[in-house]
Amino acid sequence: MKRRTFLKSSLLMTSGLGFDTYAQKEAEEESVPLKKPHVILILTDQHRGDALGCMGNSAVISPNIDRLAKEGTLFVNGYSASPSSTPARAGLLTGMSPWHHGMLGYGQVAEKYTYEMPQMLRNLGYYTFGIGKMHWFPQKTLHGFHATLVDESGRVESKDFISDYREWFQLHAPGGNPDLTGIGWNDHRADIYKLPEELHPTTWTGQTACELIRNYNCDKPLFLKVSFARPHSPYDPPKRYLDMYKDVDIPKPFVGDWCGKYAERLNPEKADSNAPFGNFGDEYAVKSRRHYYANITFIDDQIGEIIATLKEKKMYDNAIICFTADHGDMLGDHYHWRKTYPYECSTHIPYIVKWPVGMSTTVPSGAKIEHPVELRDFLPTFIELAGGLVPPDMDGKSLLKLVQGEDNEWRKYLDMEHATCYSPDNYWCALTDGKIKYIWNFHTGKEELFDLRKDPKELVECSGKRTYAALLKEMRQAMVDHLAERGETFVKDGKLVVREKTMLYSPNYPQKK
Repeated sequence: MKRRTFLKSSLLMTSGLGFDTYAQKEAEEESVPLKKPHVILILTDQHRGDALGCMGNSAVISPNIDRLAKEGTLFVNGYSASPSSTPARAGLLTGMSPWHHGMLGYGQVAEKYTYEMPQMLRNLGYYTFGIGKMHWFPQKTLHGFHATLVDESGRVESKDFISDYREWFQLHAPGGNPDLTGIGWNDHRADIYKLPEELHPTTWTGQTACELIRNYNCDKPLFLKVSFARPHSPYDPPKRYLDMYKDVDIPKPFVGDWCGKYAERLNPEKADSNAPFGNFGDEYAVKSRRHYYANITFIDDQIGEIIATLKEKKMYDNAIICFTADHGDMLGDHYHWRKTYPYECSTHIPYIVKWPVGMSTTVPSGAKIEHPVELRDFLPTFIELAGGLVPPDMDGKSLLKLVQGEDNEWRKYLDMEHATCYSPDNYWCALTDGKIKYIWNFHTGKEELFDLRKDPKELVECSGKRTYAALLKEMRQAMVDHLAERGETFVKDGKLVVREKTMLYSPNYPQKK
């Protein structure tokens, strides 16, 4: 399908959408001249932080994302505080930490929060539009967007729900199967896409974003969220992208001195390709990574087209463009697969910001910043750039402080956690500054300590080493201080408490399930 045909058919889809949900509120909004920067938030799903060229991985082909980092700021210690889709997206939406937005693990994003990114930017005069994977509940909840066009990777969690992508797919391939490749959305086996490339959800997401930008003649600044469903499994790139990696040396999985529990070699032909743990061998893992990297290059091409379209519309210079992900992907490291774990491949994410031209900064273009940043920090950044006031109780901090020389009050440690998932002992809270990581396992009381400066791959667990005793004590006290507000079921008499029960939703969750 040619792009002209794609765009014309997409217009047929969107012409029937209703924009009157917030009509009364919209009528009260002021018309703001385009002196405020456009806000373009590009999100990938399950994209680990080391899977980009600009992050030092020479195996990954990502020229357009790398160019954003060169023209903007690369935050090398970007993290996802609760590394699975829904709690990570709740933090991005609200600017809050897991405890304060209320989702401590994989659950349902609430229908309404006090702080919501699209609504707050809408209130500041923005036209707000979301494209791609939202992973909210109900699945067409808007949270202040004027409209969304969604791709939910086949998930049906709301009555009679069909994603906009799948409706569009049936328009162009009536009776066809968008899942013909046969790989589930949590499998870690890999194969090439079995349909024309133009029907892939990555193409749909990127080209729908280009269409919106190309048609944008509104007198309000634009907030556009573009959320790709890949490189999250299925690892299903079109053949031409996989061919780019034919002769590329793909890194083998890391294996730490602490993960022997899952070291038994399994036969990938007989094992569960949906399993969260397992040693399926280097050949299997490298194949998955090769396809995963190819999906990143596929996304990178679409991002290049989005950037080109912004430039064609003369919107690029007056835009903040952010590239990030909801969480990472273990990809067989330490015999772990998927996400929800406290380890770098699960929690460490891409984090790039290209600033509007003319904005004053104390760091040069292409600078790398090492302060620990998180998804919660995007919303206060956008609010400040839009001329609004950041609520004093919002946990996120404006990234402007780090590029304008006001970093003296930045957080010392970033808090991360996840409720029980995949395994009874996978229930944890962690603190990191990107140099040291301390992990407290709630169910077992086990402590883990990693020296990320010397050991970024987390090959050596240091909590039992005498040379780290003082640091372990310091980090344990920092965790006590962090958890103290939760009461005696978390901290009692100044000591961490081993918990028997998992808490999935904190008391701050707006609509507890």
